[in-house]
Amino acid sequence: MKTIQAIRSYFTKGELALWLASVVLIVASFCLFDRENYLTLSASLVGATSLILNAKGNPLGQLLMIVFSILYGIISLTFAYYGEMITYLGMTAPMAVVALVSWLRHPFQGNRAQVRVNELKTWEFAFMAALTAIVTFAFYWILKAFHTANLIPSTISVTTSFLAVYLTFRRSAYFALAYAANDVVLIVLWSLATATDVTYLSVVICFFMFLVNDLYGFVNWKRMHARQRQAAASGEPAQAAEQAPLR
Repeated sequence: MKTIQAIRSYFTKGELALWLASVVLIVASFCLFDRENYLTLSASLVGATSLILNAKGNPLGQLLMIVFSILYGIISLTFAYYGEMITYLGMTAPMAVVALVSWLRHPFQGNRAQVRVNELKTWEFAFMAALTAIVTFAFYWILKAFHTANLIPSTISVTTSFLAVYLTFRRSAYFALAYAANDVVLIVLWSLATATDVTYLSVVICFFMFLVNDLYGFVNWKRMHARQRQAAASGEPAQAAEQAPLR
């Protein structure tokens, strides 16, 4: 009972509705189009829960992202999406570990349930762009060597994924936009897979819900940043709803 009350006080009604809608749609699509790949269902539910926690700036979301990355990497292997497998197992999962440490080391006003939002300098955006270009170029040839299915979309997915994990590690609100861009690419990728095997339609629907969640995450991080700046300027703590720890 206390756990349910804590969840209700921590999340807004809109956030709970978004998470519940995501879960219902993911389960419904699994029952309609799959009914066999429970690994896909598990990954989708873990991912949806991770995103709503990330939208709150809660480090627990990064812990779940590690789990999701492992599950999604295995799923990608089944359709020879080696780019996705390498990206999530070799980049997203390790970077989620680094991001988890970063978020835990930078709580806002000592509240471990909310990370302190960071503002990147102009030079760092330039550095990030250059690093992203190098990673994209390198992965294109790696994925080509592995005969990756749908090479160009897979390469673009690497680009957006790298941007997302870098911005997540740096605690920038723009990480959610990068993940939203990645969601769009993945919707395209798995739509192509669905043309071959309809069971993958559940994955498409999963990433559509991820897109909605990531867009909300960006909006909420901008609001959270504004509240944090106001609280820091006034010397007062942030709103209780944002400070309540999730236990």
